[in-house]
Amino acid sequence: MTQEDVFPDRDMAHLDKIRWVIETQGWCAEPMAAVEDPPTPGYTYTIGFEDSYDHPEVVIFGLQPVAARGLLEMIAMHLSAGGVIPNGVFTGLLDSDLPSAMLPVSLEEFGDLFETARAYHDDQAFRVAQFVWPDKQGKLPWDEGFDDRLRLAQPVIGT
Repeated sequence: MTQEDVFPDRDMAHLDKIRWVIETQGWCAEPMAAVEDPPTPGYTYTIGFEDSYDHPEVVIFGLQPVAARGLLEMIAMHLSAGGVIPNGVFTGLLDSDLPSAMLPVSLEEFGDLFETARAYHDDQAFRVAQFVWPDKQGKLPWDEGFDDRLRLAQPVIGT
């Protein structure tokens, strides 16, 4: 017994795979590996939130792709159920009412980080927001006492 391949064509171009996943699932996650020059931690961002939920694409820095995708899936489920995620600090999405934040990102300044999203949106305007996660003590990067070891893993590019 053979298992069917989930992709209709393994030799599809990357952007065609992205389009297919969005067409079948509403959105996809695009993981990006860390780079040394300039030093940038790994990050994962969505493509399709703008079209499916009228919400900015979301980027998460410093988490393994599987963990970031899990958070993005929670956000997608919340949005698809009619929920709203405000800009700024909020609670209610993470366990134990830990705070998190959704911060608008300037594409003029950071657009190069979202090359596949720009290609998907065909250079049409789209928005990006950064999901900022807390440390183990529930502190966000701008809070006094935030775990300094996480500052390089999660740069705050949103405002």
